[in-house]
Amino acid sequence: MSLYDFTMKTIDGQDRSLGDYRGKVLLVVNTASECGYTPQYAGLEELHDRLKDRGFAVLGFPSNDFGAQEPGTDAEIAAFCSTKYGVSFPMFSKIPVKGGGKHPLYAFLTQAAPAGEVKWNFTKFLIGKDGSVIARFESSVAPDDPKLTQAIDRALGG
Repeated sequence: MSLYDFTMKTIDGQDRSLGDYRGKVLLVVNTASECGYTPQYAGLEELHDRLKDRGFAVLGFPSNDFGAQEPGTDAEIAAFCSTKYGVSFPMFSKIPVKGGGKHPLYAFLTQAAPAGEVKWNFTKFLIGKDGSVIARFESSVAPDDPKLTQAIDRALGG
């Protein structure tokens, strides 16, 4: 099984096969609009914009699992991301990322990167060109942290 086996709803309600990202290096992030880590949207957008031509993309998955910090509807989340942070990377419909009701995508991610349940918003999973999980970075690892940027660069073959 790989990330490419999942079809997800985009934030505007369209079905999107993650297989569409086959051959790219991806950073899958569970996001929230009212979190202390919310300013990471700016760094994620910068990473996405800077590396998209090299075959990289950030995929955002809003979740309300931690402190009810993502209470908005998909439309409200999309508007917030666009107006406040200029997010252009793909955003998907809000999903649960932990517990018994977590989305199968996050069951796959947390089993593939054995650090247990997602602990907070803005946990990052680095996905290789083959759709497998390469690494996991906790919320405190900022998008410009050398640990993350070097891992992305290695995955891109640079």
